[in-house]
Amino acid sequence: MKLTHSSLFVVAFALCSGVFAAENTLTTAVMTKADIAGAVFKRPDLIVEKHDNGTETLDVVSLLSSDKKFVTGMYKAPASRFEITEPYGVDEYMHFLEGGVTLTSSDGSVVEIKAGDSVTIAKEWTGIWETKGYTKIYVIYSPDAEM
Repeated sequence: MKLTHSSLFVVAFALCSGVFAAENTLTTAVMTKADIAGAVFKRPDLIVEKHDNGTETLDVVSLLSSDKKFVTGMYKAPASRFEITEPYGVDEYMHFLEGGVTLTSSDGSVVEIKAGDSVTIAKEWTGIWETKGYTKIYVIYSPDAEM
């Protein structure tokens, strides 16, 4: 069976959408087409982080596992640049819906991620994260610490 990049994303997202909810009830976390188009950022559980420069990031968690080591959601960020000198800390899969990022690893390699692309960053990664702004769906695994 030949899987395309898009079908792999759908399979990975479907496999990751099982949720362990209150009282040990299994349920699913669904992001509809409307959510992915931006409606998710109108949900009451939206997390808004305001920054000193007047910008803000938007985050909606669609799933948090019972052990708090696995999380999925959707995130929107403004233009920014970060130098990550300590290991990234979590394994993160990201699918970019809008915008993109330039990742310059500590070894000097540069990867340009654009809307429609997916990338996975290992928890050991260090480097520079630079963007003009983006919206992404994320899947994060952190076996060493709760999120």
